[in-house]
Amino acid sequence: MHDDGPSAKTPRPAAEPPRSTPRLGHATPLSTLSLGGLGAALIAIAAVLIFGFLTPWGYLPLVAGVAVGFAASRPLGRDLGLIALGLGIVSTISVEADIEWPNFFLMGAVLTAAVVVPYIVHRRLLRDDAIRYPRRRGEPWSKLEWGWLAFVLLAGWFILPRYFIHSGTYQNWPAVEAPSEIGRLFVGVNAVGIWDELFFICMIFTLLARHFPFWTANVLTSIIFVSFLWELGYRSWGPLLTIPFALVQAVIFTKSRSLPYTITVHLLFDFIVFCSIVHAHHPEWLPIFWY
Repeated sequence: MHDDGPSAKTPRPAAEPPRSTPRLGHATPLSTLSLGGLGAALIAIAAVLIFGFLTPWGYLPLVAGVAVGFAASRPLGRDLGLIALGLGIVSTISVEADIEWPNFFLMGAVLTAAVVVPYIVHRRLLRDDAIRYPRRRGEPWSKLEWGWLAFVLLAGWFILPRYFIHSGTYQNWPAVEAPSEIGRLFVGVNAVGIWDELFFICMIFTLLARHFPFWTANVLTSIIFVSFLWELGYRSWGPLLTIPFALVQAVIFTKSRSLPYTITVHLLFDFIVFCSIVHAHHPEWLPIFWY
């Protein structure tokens, strides 16, 4: 006789993922070639116009993208609205590399607001929790992840000096000499690197990945990211470097489920960026590159 009483074992419901896990994907993602896809594409086009071409005409597709998003679905419209809000805040200043003290603090304040304001709207007003900053507590980085960090350092050492020096784009950054200038450049380069992951990956990519297939969200995010970097100073053939970097960072964020690891990858790359810019302006400094 089978015992069906209270002591009988019953299957436990599947545990919910920890709150630090990024919430990506949708049970039925929108097609890239859909009304919602058009709305998201308009947002990306707006970023190209605003940051790449520095034209106020970019605000037209920015607003239109949100409107089309709402026409496709209310959740998509809300998420595109958050992205547009963040981009709008960033666009209130020039993001060209200028480390003079007034601009140093102004840019820091505006970029911080571009992350914090949409997050507050997302959490407090919309009562949503898709934007997260995941960490893998108690789970060490794998050998593959450590190996990737070493590869990033080596690839950056080999590629970045060639890019900055042969393209001349190092001149888009100031020639620092005083200790204060060197410190501001170092802090600025690394602070923007951390901000990139909070803004483009944790917010824009995550919100797009709620509605679209992974690679659609990744490509759209990369277009927005590269447009920002273009105004910052990564011009000439810089997009040939920044586009693959942006695509890979989203893959790393998704696979590793770790914002600290994703940021570490970015900061290692940015450390070589900093050294390359300083060396390009002062070849006798940091003679550690081969190009």
